[in-house]
Amino acid sequence: MTSALPVLPPLLDVAGTAVFALTGALLAARLRQSFVTVAFFALVTGVGGGSVRDVLIGVPAFWLTSPWVAPVVFTAAMLAWFMPVRIWPALLLEWADAAGLAAFSALGAAKALALGVAPLPAIVLGVVTGCVGGIIRDVLAGVPSILMRPELYVTAAALSATLCAGALIAGLPQSAALGMAAIAGFALRGAAIWWKIELPAYSRFDATDKH
Repeated sequence: MTSALPVLPPLLDVAGTAVFALTGALLAARLRQSFVTVAFFALVTGVGGGSVRDVLIGVPAFWLTSPWVAPVVFTAAMLAWFMPVRIWPALLLEWADAAGLAAFSALGAAKALALGVAPLPAIVLGVVTGCVGGIIRDVLAGVPSILMRPELYVTAAALSATLCAGALIAGLPQSAALGMAAIAGFALRGAAIWWKIELPAYSRFDATDKH
């Protein structure tokens, strides 16, 4: 059933890449890095999640055959480099990342389904697509990874991927499924940013566990 789904238009991957590439470039710019570093951050953040997804599926990484990804990544780096830092509020990075997370998670699940992956693994691949680029960005920057913070992040990616996969399997049009899933994931991540919504942390420690 899932193999009958149409393959996603390449433009959708490029659009998701643009949003995530900008978050990577902005972080490097705020850290006062060179243009080469800003461009590298834009690249690994923009294509990291999608590349891991494609490798796991066993297809060529989407950006290797696209004539648009490299110019989009370079444009994101140029924007971050030449625009004054003061016009990029710190919170903008969080919101741009939220948009990229929601969009890429939905796109990742949809592409996996379109290439014949079973629904549950497709959802996992959607989460990988949405999260891995940001994780790579944070590790390279030497800042705490979003995975190590209790606020909702992977949960928002999972919501977006699950809704998209469910909608496509139910027969909804591709554009409607992607749009609904991306909006839902962005809304949940946005709520977590705005109201500091967090998952409960593990707290069952014995006295011998404390140092």
